[in-house]
Amino acid sequence: MSTVLRYLFFIFIVKPLVLIGLGLNVYNRQRLPSKGPAIIVANHNSHLDTLVLITLFPLKLLKNIRPVGAADYFLRNRFLSWFALKIIGIIPIYREVCPGTKRNPLTHISAALERGDILIFYPEGTRGQPEKLQSFKTGIAHIAKRHPQVPIIPVFIHGLGKVLPKGEALLVPFICDVVVGEHIRWEGSKEAFMNKLSSTMKELAFKISFPAWE
Repeated sequence: MSTVLRYLFFIFIVKPLVLIGLGLNVYNRQRLPSKGPAIIVANHNSHLDTLVLITLFPLKLLKNIRPVGAADYFLRNRFLSWFALKIIGIIPIYREVCPGTKRNPLTHISAALERGDILIFYPEGTRGQPEKLQSFKTGIAHIAKRHPQVPIIPVFIHGLGKVLPKGEALLVPFICDVVVGEHIRWEGSKEAFMNKLSSTMKELAFKISFPAWE
């Protein structure tokens, strides 16, 4: 039942919102993966980021697209937990591991990649202020090292932080851009990989004349 609801939600609510309600420009869509395993790495300013990224894929891939989300935020009550897990399809990760526990935040991510899923990952770790990029956390490097064969596709999103900023509930009309970069893979060291990912995101930002890291 939840699978049907997920398809209905994206077909009748999300897609019309993105296609009609947003002035969305997508560059290099052909670089998006046609199958998994793969990881989409994007900057994060709005809850709309995830919905927009999912709509860039054909509906036949919907069941395999899994956004990675913070458990402390999305599992904080019963309804939000159900919606996030069953309708959006998130993989919950815990940003803080309690001392004495053996919970590995990468376990469910690795399992999803091994099943051939396409993950959406926000290495900034949280939504930032509209159009202000934050430093990347190194969790994505640990995932890339564990799965060096999995392509990582950097995607730069511009404008959604103005449409639905963090802490706001009303949409504001604004032109939005999504730029898809060439895929990258594990570079052999955490520092080299993070430098490659950061420089790639800067290049994508530059393509639409958006100021890079602040």
